[in-house]
Amino acid sequence: MSKIKPSKGAPYARILGVGGYRPTRVVPNEVILETIDSSDEWIRSRSGIETRHWASDEETVAAMSIEASGKAIADAGISAEQIGGVIVSTVSHFKQTPAVATEIADKLGTNKAAAFDISAGCAGFGYGLTLAKGMIVEGSAEYVLVIGVERLSDLTDLEDRATAFLFGDGAGAVVVGPSPEPAIGPTVWGSEGDKSETIKQTVPWTDYREGSVAKFPAITQEGQAVFRWAVFEMAKVAQQALDAAGITPDDLDVFIPHQANERIIDSMVKTLKLPEHVTVARDVRTTGNTSAASIPLAMERLLATGEAKSGDTALVIGFGAGLVYAATVVTLP
Repeated sequence: MSKIKPSKGAPYARILGVGGYRPTRVVPNEVILETIDSSDEWIRSRSGIETRHWASDEETVAAMSIEASGKAIADAGISAEQIGGVIVSTVSHFKQTPAVATEIADKLGTNKAAAFDISAGCAGFGYGLTLAKGMIVEGSAEYVLVIGVERLSDLTDLEDRATAFLFGDGAGAVVVGPSPEPAIGPTVWGSEGDKSETIKQTVPWTDYREGSVAKFPAITQEGQAVFRWAVFEMAKVAQQALDAAGITPDDLDVFIPHQANERIIDSMVKTLKLPEHVTVARDVRTTGNTSAASIPLAMERLLATGEAKSGDTALVIGFGAGLVYAATVVTLP
């Protein structure tokens, strides 16, 4: 029997650079109130959201990803030609094939990098980060680009009082590369498919195509069910990620949860008993819920504003439609 030659990858992986892109158009709550019966006070009290960004026709999923990726590559201090893999997490690229990752890899100038899309909702960045880490340690790539990108304005029902104010557009990207020491902890991830109806697309694309429904498909959710699940169950997952990394809340510098809702963030901070010195990402206030893009966008903003610094220890957790989740501890670039 022939023996397969073992791969030789890096001992560990880390995030080397981060970049973000937010569309030019800023949409305040007042615009949302033109189509739903609500108030700015109600929206802020329920979600913490004040504004969000909506993409123009030119700000496509690919275009936003390329902008964010260029910044991440520059921040990492490498060239696009060194990128060996491109992983894109999105639920709002409407071409089933080919994967938008291939277009991004080409336009960035990579050297025929492996490129593919994944769909894991608001946990997608964590899934992509875990895959990238595996590629680097396994030896199939030296540097991997992980992108979370969404145009959720295309999937927003502006007449749905429960969700019209939630969603925004944008792209966040990180470059993952080799490290001499652990800088991306074990991932605690999973799914709860028995709750798949909690966050979903209203109808399949085929129903819209065949004319059985007149309204364009949109994202809908059972708000209270999502809130309870996120607050009680995801705090447990976050704690498991800390335990897996051998980190206590006192060891943390930064907490970057999925930017779904500020009330969820506040509740998780309380449940985890995070010390006051831990910086908490609250990008949701001005960016809204950008699904797979929310964690890298929040990370980029914290570093850009100086609220977090390179070398800080951060707990990141994403959770959403599926229901799916992924949490890990990372060293910030």
